[in-house]
Amino acid sequence: MRYWPLIFKNTLRNRRRTLLTVASVAVSFCLLGVLFAMYNALYLADPTPSQALRLITRHRVSLTQQMPAFYKQRIAQVKGVEAVYIGQWFGGTYKDERDPNNFFARFAAEPADMLRVQKDIVMPEDQKQAFIRERQSCIVGAGLVKKFGFKIGDRIPLKGDIFPGDYEFIVRGIYDSADDDETLYFHLESLYQALPASRRDFAGTFGILASNKDELPRIAREIDAMFENSTAQTRTETESAFLLSFASFFGNVKMFLFAICGAVTFTILLVSANTMAMAVRERVREVGVMKTVGFTDGGILSIILGEAVLVAVIGAAVGCLLASVLAAGVGAAAGAFLAQLRELSLTPATAAICLALGAAIGFVAALVPAWNASRTPILDTMRFTG
Repeated sequence: MRYWPLIFKNTLRNRRRTLLTVASVAVSFCLLGVLFAMYNALYLADPTPSQALRLITRHRVSLTQQMPAFYKQRIAQVKGVEAVYIGQWFGGTYKDERDPNNFFARFAAEPADMLRVQKDIVMPEDQKQAFIRERQSCIVGAGLVKKFGFKIGDRIPLKGDIFPGDYEFIVRGIYDSADDDETLYFHLESLYQALPASRRDFAGTFGILASNKDELPRIAREIDAMFENSTAQTRTETESAFLLSFASFFGNVKMFLFAICGAVTFTILLVSANTMAMAVRERVREVGVMKTVGFTDGGILSIILGEAVLVAVIGAAVGCLLASVLAAGVGAAAGAFLAQLRELSLTPATAAICLALGAAIGFVAALVPAWNASRTPILDTMRFTG
């Protein structure tokens, strides 16, 4: 610790270079921090209490394939299942399809059963009953109200694509939800009635509420085994895993995150190594003088390594501050398909990892030049001309 005043002064020897190095490291760690936060939110975060009790059953081949609606009655008979509802992704177009700002999730569902399963949906009881009673009604999340200004009684026109036709729904409820408040739900029966009789009685997904989260693996196995020999085999998974499957539409997200993090880390290492090599080269004679007045090889090694670690940690700290702001922006832009990112933030654990990685990068980057400088004989340092 006695060397820290000297270490701090040496970092200010060339302030421009130090500031540029800190800025470079900060920008890199800003990106790293956001990527770490995304990985944590997508793959490591615990589901919310309501999600922890829910399963989703879909077609084993793809979400685009449909299942017979009578599967619902058989699923409801599985021990541990409290409620089941049929859901169907609608798609469609709201206003101008060329404007991406008009896109939001739209699902057809069985109102009463959906509200039993989706216990995180909070809205006044009179609005729930109005939604259940009126076939042309719909409910919208508070996020959509904020974005589009919807209010009770508004009519929302949708033009179908998966299910061709012109549809219009009346807003009868506005809900809040910690998991997702940017979705429009309408009656599944209204969708059935708009289709030919031969295209009715299908299901895109089955939302399932379990009585105990410890029963989820057994329930999922029993449901999939029940339809193993049918023409429409199923895949049952937790709701958080189901939502994560939407991220796979963008490719192997996990590999992308690892690859980008690796490239950014390598870049930081190169920048730090180049900076420390320049700094040590400028001070070869100074190292000789320090040895002459009594500094040991270990002391010189510690001083140079300390400078590199200090600069890298400061850069990482600044990067974490920037990443916390950027993560909030990424979370605000995440849609219903990536609901895990809606509350994206840089957790203390993620920030600690970034700071530790910064210290490690500074140490590794300076190790070779610091080792060479500390082992250089005094006479050789005096002969050095730069």
